[in-house]
Amino acid sequence: MPDMELLVTGGTVVTPLGRRRANVGVRDGRIGYVGQDRPSAADRVDATGLLVLPGGVDTHVHLMDPGSTDREDFPAGTSAAAASGVTTIIEHSHGTPVRTSGDLRDKRDYLRGRSHVDYGLAAHAWPGQASAVPGLWADGVAFFKVFTASTHGVPGHGAGALKEHLTGTALCGGVTLLHCEDESLVDTAEKLLRAEGRTDGGLLPQWRGRDAELVAAAVAALLVRRTGARATIAHVSHPEVAEYVARERAGGARLAAESCPQYFLLRESEVLEEGALRKFTPPARMRGDDEEQEMWALLRQGTLTHMSTDHAPSTLRQKRAGDIWDVPFGLPGLDTTMALLLDAAARGHLAYEDVTRVYSEAPARIYGLWPRKGRLAAGADADLALVDPDAERTLRDEDMLSKAGWTPFHGRRVRGRVVRTYLRGRLIAEEGKPSGEGERAGEFVPGAGGH
Repeated sequence: MPDMELLVTGGTVVTPLGRRRANVGVRDGRIGYVGQDRPSAADRVDATGLLVLPGGVDTHVHLMDPGSTDREDFPAGTSAAAASGVTTIIEHSHGTPVRTSGDLRDKRDYLRGRSHVDYGLAAHAWPGQASAVPGLWADGVAFFKVFTASTHGVPGHGAGALKEHLTGTALCGGVTLLHCEDESLVDTAEKLLRAEGRTDGGLLPQWRGRDAELVAAAVAALLVRRTGARATIAHVSHPEVAEYVARERAGGARLAAESCPQYFLLRESEVLEEGALRKFTPPARMRGDDEEQEMWALLRQGTLTHMSTDHAPSTLRQKRAGDIWDVPFGLPGLDTTMALLLDAAARGHLAYEDVTRVYSEAPARIYGLWPRKGRLAAGADADLALVDPDAERTLRDEDMLSKAGWTPFHGRRVRGRVVRTYLRGRLIAEEGKPSGEGERAGEFVPGAGGH
């Protein structure tokens, strides 16, 4: 009987600590061996010339399922994840939010057989309902999503409600993902812009302005420190926000900072031409290459702790079905985020080791999925992304697997491509397409409270 079920040979294994030529063996869905030897195996894959990375862990995903499945669903969204080298996601849908343990059970039941990758589920926190926190955490939610301004139909937390929620999570060990925009500033801006009769795309960075994000992030970061809670500031859009996070972290706050490719690569001015296709919030802030370089530096240094997609797609038809006020917020991202990070490494903005840190290890650690996920070492799930670092391609709308069917990065030339993706040792995607071998093999992965 062979020692391993699968042996990936000759590749360059990349982790946050470095890279080396090594063989990776898989047994019973786990990594059974990493080293120079070649144990016997039922199946062998030659990875000569390829990088072997831990599968991506994307912890901020909206698949609208159940709910607005005309925008996105689990089968389509997770096929995009698998093809791009992402093997674990954490999902929450605003349209059908998980608010109770019963909601969580129902969603878990509904999702059986619908996912190509493993998935955690997040709950939505509602102002005044902090009593729901301990039970949901014990039942395995990965984190609690909190808005500080009412958005997507979810009510915002003022400072008092936020402090109550964070105190509750501190007592039970829970983690919170904080969407930071100040409600009073957003509402005041909206009233002024509507009174002026504005419907142009240029209103977006004025409506959801920099000050609104800064004020909310500063208050949230302070309250995280004062309550002793654990939290992440979601989708940090600008270096100034990161500065507030770093300041509170230096004072003892257990505070992570997430960002997304759109806050590095898209420019604030694009909304003037693209309109609703750049409607997401916080909106793009970058005004030039200098700011972009500062964001890459913050990511390399760890001030920005990890990357996600904030995948929240709509189709082109849906994005064009009204004016800038009416169309949905959000961008697709699962098809492209790994590709953009690999390209950033090829361009020298990051090292490949950084890619594994910010898109595998760090998010897995922050949300309690480590050491099972985000790790390429014996005992971890055999979630692997085999990457050709020299492959070049152009990102195109017609190649997207998400139901959105488009990408804001259409026409961008990138270097580095995931050629094979394995989930717990099963091939789930090859050459940009899902593989039938692991069709919808994804399983629910509980957060830290449910272990």
